[in-house]
Amino acid sequence: MQGLLGKKIGMTRIFNDQGCQVPVTVIACGPCTVLQRKTKDHEGYDAVQLAFGDTTEQRMTKAAMGVCKKLSVKPLRYRCEMAVEAGDELKPGDVVTVKLFEGVPFVDVVGVSKGKGFAGVVRRYHMRGGPMTHGGHSKRRVGSVGCRELPGRIHKGKRMPGHLGVERVTQQNLQVVKVRPEEHVLLVRGSVPGHAGTVVIVKKSLKRGQTK
Repeated sequence: MQGLLGKKIGMTRIFNDQGCQVPVTVIACGPCTVLQRKTKDHEGYDAVQLAFGDTTEQRMTKAAMGVCKKLSVKPLRYRCEMAVEAGDELKPGDVVTVKLFEGVPFVDVVGVSKGKGFAGVVRRYHMRGGPMTHGGHSKRRVGSVGCRELPGRIHKGKRMPGHLGVERVTQQNLQVVKVRPEEHVLLVRGSVPGHAGTVVIVKKSLKRGQTK
C-alpha cells in the first residue's frame, strides 16, 4: 500500500549520531482502518478506502455510520482512497499502522497550506514590482493586465491580487528520520504543509530516485 492518513502534531528537533541537530515534523500517522477494498474486476482499479481519527456518531452521516457498524468498528471521521498493488491481501476491517514506513527512506506529504488572507502579486506570485527609485509610485502594484482594443478584456488566469493559502500542497521527498510504532508517530525531516492539528496524507515517495 502507498500510504496512510495522519495528523500534524508540530515541529521539534532531534540530534543524530554525529551530534548534529535535525529539524523534524512530528506526524501522528495511523492507525487507519480499511473500510472498503476496490478491485480491478468490480471498480476497474485496485485501491482501499482508509478511515482515520476518532469522532462521535452524531458527527457522521447515517451512510458513513452504517459502514462502521457493519464492520464493527468505532466511528472514524476522515477518509481517503489509497492505491494498492494487486497482490495486497488487505480486506475491510484490517488495521494498518505506521509500521508501513519502516525501511522507507523518503515520503511525500499532502496537506492544506496555512491561510494568509488577501495578498498582492509580489507576495502571492513573487513578481518584481515597479521601480523603487526615480519617483516611481507603483512599487508593489500589478502593472499592465492586458491590451487595449484587442482583446478588450483581461484573459482568464491572469495573475492578480487575491486570497493566498488554504490550498492542497504536496511536499515531496521528505526524509524519514524515525518511525515509532509504539506511539504511532512518524518523524520526517523539514516542514509539512498546514498548521498543527491539520490532517495530512503520507505516501511513499513517488519520484525519488527517478531520472528525468
